[in-house]
Amino acid sequence: MNDVQLIAFHLPQFHPIPENDAWWGKGFTEWTNVVRAQPNFDGHYQPHLPADLGFYDLRLDAARAEQAALAARYGITGFCFHYYWFNGKRLLEQPLEAMLAGGAPDHPFCLCWANENWTRRWNGDERNILIAQEHSPEDDLAMINDVARYFADPRYIRFNGRPVLLVYRIDILPDPAAMVRRWRDACRALGVGDPYLCAVQSFGIGDPTVHGFDAAVEFPPHGMIAAELADSQTGKPADFGGRIFSYADAARFALAKPAVAYPRFRCVMPSWDNTARRLRYGHCYYGSHPVLYRAWLAALIDQARQDQHLPVPAVFINAWNEWGEGCHLEPDLRYGHAWLQATQAALQQGEAPAEFTQAMLAGAQPQGDAPADAPWAAFSFTAAPKQLLANGLRSRAYLRLRYVVNKNQRLKRALMPVARLLGWLE
Repeated sequence: MNDVQLIAFHLPQFHPIPENDAWWGKGFTEWTNVVRAQPNFDGHYQPHLPADLGFYDLRLDAARAEQAALAARYGITGFCFHYYWFNGKRLLEQPLEAMLAGGAPDHPFCLCWANENWTRRWNGDERNILIAQEHSPEDDLAMINDVARYFADPRYIRFNGRPVLLVYRIDILPDPAAMVRRWRDACRALGVGDPYLCAVQSFGIGDPTVHGFDAAVEFPPHGMIAAELADSQTGKPADFGGRIFSYADAARFALAKPAVAYPRFRCVMPSWDNTARRLRYGHCYYGSHPVLYRAWLAALIDQARQDQHLPVPAVFINAWNEWGEGCHLEPDLRYGHAWLQATQAALQQGEAPAEFTQAMLAGAQPQGDAPADAPWAAFSFTAAPKQLLANGLRSRAYLRLRYVVNKNQRLKRALMPVARLLGWLE
């Protein structure tokens, strides 16, 4: 059954721009990070290198058309492009502008406003700012007037006739409810309809409907609590200052989440590893596998079909092409089309048998050469290894504390200098 929409986050940073030339060196694109990655510990899969689509340039119609054709082939309904607007200054807009002018692809899309500072650490931190966000009532109106051009495009994704717009960080908005009111009034005046506004659950965001938003969208690994693996299990060298978490435990945490009383679109990640960007300070979710991802996604698809709070059944995927974060459905040299095959199988073949899911969540890995889209009966699994967790309860307490702190941005800002002094952050 293809009644559930699958919407994959899409990064447009695969073409050079003058700002990145100045900040990172001439010709920089996301591929610059990807090719420099190296394995940091035993079994660490790096670098992630593209297969079918190669090192593409998103300024080219042909590159965008190939992406869309591949996505449509495997059941991806549309892309959610990250949209970069900084007080009237746009970045990485060339692919979107080419699309709006009538270029490829002929594929549904929506936008997610990445409304945080752009910094050298890739995470919106207030240090080493390259270009800052300056939120204001005037900028709210200027931004929505620009985005409204996309709402008028027939390819733009709508939920029950309303154009879908995501905001990455409502926690840093001075007055989210006031912004929402301004946006809705402006869209009505422009005649583009009342937007369906979604808040990404990125930095401790709970129910955004209290601010006037229509729904929340998960964004793993944000908001996840997953076991950290012990150094003895991974062979992590002493000079690696990053953290290694269990992908299976992240999936377990996601699948154990209780239902909520507001519209919340679930989201799944095929894998995640940002060491290409942050090198020896990166974070990695170890043990990802297309079949485990398939089981996670299939469960969320079933939830979406049954969730009466949603306007339409839909699941988001992080991401289509976050190569610098080791998080992509696009084919790579190691897995080929396996992530895409797993996506289509989750949509068409349904949930895994309970015993399979439990085995995988406990750390068992599929064995044999069955493709990722084979019937569930074709798979067998290794015995689940004993998980060696870093410092046991101490690690769990740390992760829970981090989760709580991330939900309180004032507390987080106050504690950051202490965390750096203690060596918890680089």
